[in-house]
Amino acid sequence: MEFRHLGRSGLKISEITFGNWLTHGSQVENDAAIACVHAALDAGISTFDTADVYANTAAETVLGIALKGQRRESLEILTKVFFPTGPKGHNDSGLSRKHIHESIDGSLKRLGTDHVDVYQAHRWDVSTPVEETMQAFADVVRAGKALYIGVSEWTADQLRQGHALAKDLGFQLVSNQPQYSALYRVIEEEVVPTSRELGISQVVFSPIAQGVLTGKYTPGGAPPEGSRATDEKGGKQMISRWMRDDVLSRVQELKSVASELQLSMAQLAVAWVLQNDNVAAAIIGASRPEQVHENVKASGVTIPAELLQKIDAALGEVVERDPARTAATAPTSRPS
Repeated sequence: MEFRHLGRSGLKISEITFGNWLTHGSQVENDAAIACVHAALDAGISTFDTADVYANTAAETVLGIALKGQRRESLEILTKVFFPTGPKGHNDSGLSRKHIHESIDGSLKRLGTDHVDVYQAHRWDVSTPVEETMQAFADVVRAGKALYIGVSEWTADQLRQGHALAKDLGFQLVSNQPQYSALYRVIEEEVVPTSRELGISQVVFSPIAQGVLTGKYTPGGAPPEGSRATDEKGGKQMISRWMRDDVLSRVQELKSVASELQLSMAQLAVAWVLQNDNVAAAIIGASRPEQVHENVKASGVTIPAELLQKIDAALGEVVERDPARTAATAPTSRPS
């Protein structure tokens, strides 16, 4: 396992990070979820990403149970705040001072730790002054409940605002967690250059594009039984934008690149995002331990320039690049 600095900080995280979005506490039984976490530890992963909203707090609880007994100093635990939790009352979401302070205490209790390594604003809150939010994060850091602060899916302008306030308040904004894959590159034009300038790293989710980049979905073919594209609870809707024959045909063309590198398609997809020097880590999820063991093999892989060009040529115009997508997909009000 390779490790990378998170932003312009001294903290290193494993470049393959284990995340339990969508699965743990909901779609996967606890015993299987815990087995996946233990497989991640066995594979050398030290960094674990979760959020209070995942399975309405249950995912944090499962992760806390799975990590119990591990040497805390050898782990990096990341969680998030913003989306509704609990009974979803009028103050049970957002980035208000009240919600941040109540949420960090709840997360720490569920995770079974006295601090998280990175506490992340899960989205930008249009209903709360950013000054209030950053002051609350500063107080969380000063209280020792979080060592660093990160964000998720913020635009370049939002990163500038947050970074400036953090600096004035005496703490570091070290990371942004966006969606990023060979098919979805909207952060490259604005977010990544701004982040490099400010000393902020990307910790990216969906590097395999919800499974599409594994090549298991074929143009004109029925989705494999039990795959995300057959999940009526939400997975099917999430993956639907990629389930077009033009996209699936292009993805099939990547098989020759994966073969040349002696990688699986999933490993190629994870390795691809790690070629970006502003990416500190790629988040992988799993419902079975063998998926973890498979995907960690992407760590330390270097894809030659000519093969990166071949990937670009293969995917062509189906790649989403519009930087406006980050703002367009952001909440326009505080969710409830």
